[in-house]
This record gives sequence, C-alpha cells and structure tokens, in this order.
Amino acid sequence: MQVVASAHHKQHATVLQIPGCPIPCFEIPERAEAIWTALSVAQVGKVIEPQDFGVGPIQVVHAQEFLDYLQTAYPSSRPFYEGDQPAIADTYLGRGWRHKPSGFPGRIGYFAFDATCPILQGTWQAAYWSAQIAITAADLVRQGERAVYALCRPPGHHAAHDLYGGFCYLNNAAIAARWLQQGTRQRIAILDIDYHHGNGTQEIFYEDATVAYFSLHADPNFDYPFFWGGAHETGAGEGQGHNHNWPLPLGSTEEQFLAALEEAVNAIAAFSPAYLILSAGFDFMADDPVPLGGGFRVGQDGLITTARRIAKLGLPTVIVQEGGYHVEKLGGYVVSFLQNFDN
Repeated sequence: MQVVASAHHKQHATVLQIPGCPIPCFEIPERAEAIWTALSVAQVGKVIEPQDFGVGPIQVVHAQEFLDYLQTAYPSSRPFYEGDQPAIADTYLGRGWRHKPSGFPGRIGYFAFDATCPILQGTWQAAYWSAQIAITAADLVRQGERAVYALCRPPGHHAAHDLYGGFCYLNNAAIAARWLQQGTRQRIAILDIDYHHGNGTQEIFYEDATVAYFSLHADPNFDYPFFWGGAHETGAGEGQGHNHNWPLPLGSTEEQFLAALEEAVNAIAAFSPAYLILSAGFDFMADDPVPLGGGFRVGQDGLITTARRIAKLGLPTVIVQEGGYHVEKLGGYVVSFLQNFDN
C-alpha cells in the first residue's frame, strides 16, 4: 500500500497547552511524526510526497470567502494578539446572524464553531498540504491503486463548507471525494470510524445523492460535536436516505462497535459505490485521552477485525487520517490497521 505524507504538517506548530485555548490541544505535530516513524520501521508501503494540485479541488468543497479567511487570518489578527500568540475565537456565531463582520475580532468567530482550532503562522500551509495529500491519494486510487493511505494533518472531518472546528480546517475526505468524482455522478461512500461524529462531512453532502456518509461515533448527547450526529439525521432533498449515523453509548464495548460496523458495511454494499473513502480516526480505541466519559472499549482484536471487515468490501479505498491522540500508541494502531487492511 502506498502512503502519502509530507513534513508540511509541522508548520501547524501546535503544543498541548496553547495560550488562549481553554482545553489541551491534543492535535500536535508529534501525532503525525509517530505515525510516520511507525510506518517506516514496519516498512508499510512506499512513502511518497504529495503533488500540488492547486487550490481548485479545495474550492469545489469550500466557500471562497472561507478560504480567503484561512489564508489571511494570521496576519490580519496580529493587531489583536501579542507576539506570535495564535488567533482563537471567543465569540461564536449561531448562524441566525443579521450582520456579517468584515474584520477581526468578529471575523474569526464567524467561521469557527469552537476554540480547538488556533490559527498559527503556518496553519494555512499545513492545512493546504494536508488537502493535497488527500487529493494525491485519491488520484492514485483513481488511477487503479486498490488502497492508498493519506497521512493528513491537520485532520478534516469536522470542517464544513465554511466552518472550521474540532482541530479541522479543510475537509480532506470531502475534497478527496470530489476529486474521485471529477464532475461525474459516480457514487462515493464515506465511512467515518472516528470516535467523534464528522459533522463537517455530513453537512457538505447532506443534500447530495451521489455521496453517502456512514458514521460510527459517540452519542452526541454526551460527547463532541454535540449538535450533529443523531440517528434521525438521514439527509435532505436529493440526499434523503443517504446519511447514516450510528451514535453509540459512552463506554461501548468492542462487540457493540463491531455490530454497528457490520450494519454500516452492509449499508455501504447496498449503496454500490464506485469508491470508498475511510475517515480513519483511531480515537475509537480504548485509552485515547480525548473522548469524554472514557470513550469506547475497543482493543487490538477489534482494530484488526475492523480493518479486515472494511477491506472485504473490495472497494478502491482512500484511507484518510483523522483523529487518534494517544501518541505513544497511535503509530502502532495505524500500522496494524493498514497491514490487516492490505492482507
């Protein structure tokens, strides 16, 4: 299996404790470095650099004013912050707005929906290249590769058409999906196994009949992102019936997780997609530090079963890295998943 990765992620130079951020920023460069090291040691596939496909494929998914904001947010925010302190919103828009602010500090709260996404000097470049990694992986699959792993950082599944949050700035999975379609109406399935619901991905495709979203995640009544992810959210308009959520109780066992996965995989098979995009967040594993209430109880056997069951779909697959924050174990999780997916 080929692996697409880049050192550009280091430009989003977050640390665990960021000034102005009310909670620890678990999305740190060490995550990607741990994965990269583990893949190299285990010799899992050939690691290649991403191609630069430009901003065009990103514009297909995200609003231009949103992209303009992300590119200019750091320099525009400097009069409001000391030194190199990152820009973090403290006022957030409930989208029943009557006025759209034209500058800082209001502008940041218009596009952000939480305080987990600091804007640093290199944030845009890191997010841009994370998207290019996903596009490159999708392009390889489109050319005939059975599966390609995209080591994306920052992750993407919480980013919507013109919103960022949950450590995510650009929606890598959505951008990859549109690249696979290339203006056609080929069916794409997105399976999201991250512990947290991929609200951004859901909303981007909520009224789309060609891209179906399938998500296993913590019940939003009790964990992030709280306002999306209910089982009753099934799509709208042409997309009605193509959005599928499996909200699972906190503390769900491996058996409960795998039972939901089986339902999701069967639903994907019934959808008959041309391609599969897997939003692979490994925070569904036991002992991840981010989930509230202790997370799920999935162990190594469950991880292996998950990889093999998804692979049995036999679909050309882009595996996009999302969450997973136990840095000491994350690399091993990814290696085990990819090795078993590729068997």
